[in-house]
Amino acid sequence: MSYTAPVKDMLFGIEHLANIEQIAQIPGFEDAGLDTAAAVLEECAKFNEGVLAPLNFEGDKNPSSWKDGVVTTTPGFKDAFRQYGEGGWQGLQHPADFGGQGLPKTIGAACIEMTNSANMSFALCPLLTDGAIEALLTAGSDELKATYLEKLVTGEWTGTMNLTEPQAGSDLALVRTRAEPQADGSYKVFGTKIFITYGEHDMAANIVHLVLARVAGAPEGVKGISLFVVPKFMVNKDGTLGARNDAHCVSIEHKLGIKASPTAVLQFGDHGGAVGYLVGEENRGLEYMFIMMNAARYAVGMQGIAVAERAYQKAVQYAKDRVQSRPVDGSIAASAPIIHHPDVKRMLMTMRAYTEGCRAMATVAAAAFDAAHHHPDADTRKQNQAFYEFMVPLVKGYSTEMSLEVTSLGVQVHGGMGFIEETGAAQYYRDAKILTIYEGTTAIQANDLVGRKTARDGGQTAKGIAAQIEKTEADLLASGTPAAQAVAKRLTAARKALLDVIDFVAGGTKAQPNAVFAGSVPYLMLAGNVVAGWQLARSLLVAQDLLQKGQDQAFMRAKITTAQFYADHILVKAPGLRDSIVEGAASVTELALDAF
Repeated sequence: MSYTAPVKDMLFGIEHLANIEQIAQIPGFEDAGLDTAAAVLEECAKFNEGVLAPLNFEGDKNPSSWKDGVVTTTPGFKDAFRQYGEGGWQGLQHPADFGGQGLPKTIGAACIEMTNSANMSFALCPLLTDGAIEALLTAGSDELKATYLEKLVTGEWTGTMNLTEPQAGSDLALVRTRAEPQADGSYKVFGTKIFITYGEHDMAANIVHLVLARVAGAPEGVKGISLFVVPKFMVNKDGTLGARNDAHCVSIEHKLGIKASPTAVLQFGDHGGAVGYLVGEENRGLEYMFIMMNAARYAVGMQGIAVAERAYQKAVQYAKDRVQSRPVDGSIAASAPIIHHPDVKRMLMTMRAYTEGCRAMATVAAAAFDAAHHHPDADTRKQNQAFYEFMVPLVKGYSTEMSLEVTSLGVQVHGGMGFIEETGAAQYYRDAKILTIYEGTTAIQANDLVGRKTARDGGQTAKGIAAQIEKTEADLLASGTPAAQAVAKRLTAARKALLDVIDFVAGGTKAQPNAVFAGSVPYLMLAGNVVAGWQLARSLLVAQDLLQKGQDQAFMRAKITTAQFYADHILVKAPGLRDSIVEGAASVTELALDAF
């Protein structure tokens, strides 16, 4: 059940793919170079390996519980959260002005992965708090910032995101929670919210709910939604906590996975109205909530990578220990550990390649975020913003779908023992399923990729990324090694398949929307596959160079082999996906509805 943070692989990506030393040239990040990254990641690893990882299996067996409106978390969680806050981990990426460390996302993303690998149920609490912090930093008044931000950044209080209602899941136009203006400038909030992660718990003194609601007279649909801060406890002018607000947890869900994370049904205003404070302007709530959503979507992608890493580590350990059958090549005369068997190696390599490819993709996306938000040059900010926005649905959608395959393979490596809960492999499979659903299903990510990220600019951003991939192909061919040439061949075929689909999407979204959206999720999977494969191709080039210089030869050889495996076994799926998207829409849409 133990977890070892993959610090070496994380630092490889941070140094060579994300170019952390270039990020350290950006004003404000001068002290955030490779040495800082290494020191932070080592400390983060110690905390997650020693404190959070041992609580993961316990949380699955002994999840959070609800009684009379009170939620009690898994034994050990409250103390672990105290240590998490005291260690400064909640404020890692947030401004020093509010008690944070102000480090780049490139470093913070690795820490997010570790925390989720160690204990995904626990990690959901700081994940949602990060989103609340981002929304208040962007749209909160000075008074709201002064009241709430420091306590959120230091981990003394936690935050939530309240969108979903019984009748309004992904369709937020149906939100009915209402807010009534009061004479003192506050609002009274009335309504029910469901699926609220850590909507009630015992780990922090206060919970800051960010709630979507409608003010009387607001326009219909999403244009009439506003965003409000509704604290669990009122905050006095001196910063101390006052009376309990009219916001109560009436139940928590019983779930397939992430069982230690309390998913609450919250009732606002049953006793006269919950006091809320407007964030920004009325009727712009969805715009502000998307700040939280985009932060959360990237983080959920990191959760996919994290649970895949944990499943891979467990599967490798089991494959080394489990003795079963003689190797087919006769190299061992007696029964041997199953890691000697070719198909077990195939499964483990698939798990490894997917995980490392998605980690590399997410690391490069984080670096683009840092440049987009902090670089002094406006054109550089604009280019990196476009790249990052294109990457978010890939990181979220592809990495989470990947995690289902990887965690399923983890169970398969264990054989029958994987189907037994006491082994622990099944927990990762169950935990992973929610990742393709919350913060926007895979189809919602795909719709975003098609509409906002591809069709809107005629595919120019996507084609710009393809042009960068083509440069990497040239570098692979120029290096001349058999491994590089083999990967170049696969990458070229995949890029051409991607370009065909970009043209199909950009040219057909308005004219034949059903045909395009029938292939939206396959397009997302194709794009994620190609971009992750591209980053592993870049990794191969770096590893070849460092291998020639005599650096960490075992690690560099493994990097090269993993990139080759990805190209040979995963990247090769791209042309088939292209055919399904461009030529296969009719078989998706033509069956009569009453024939289903």
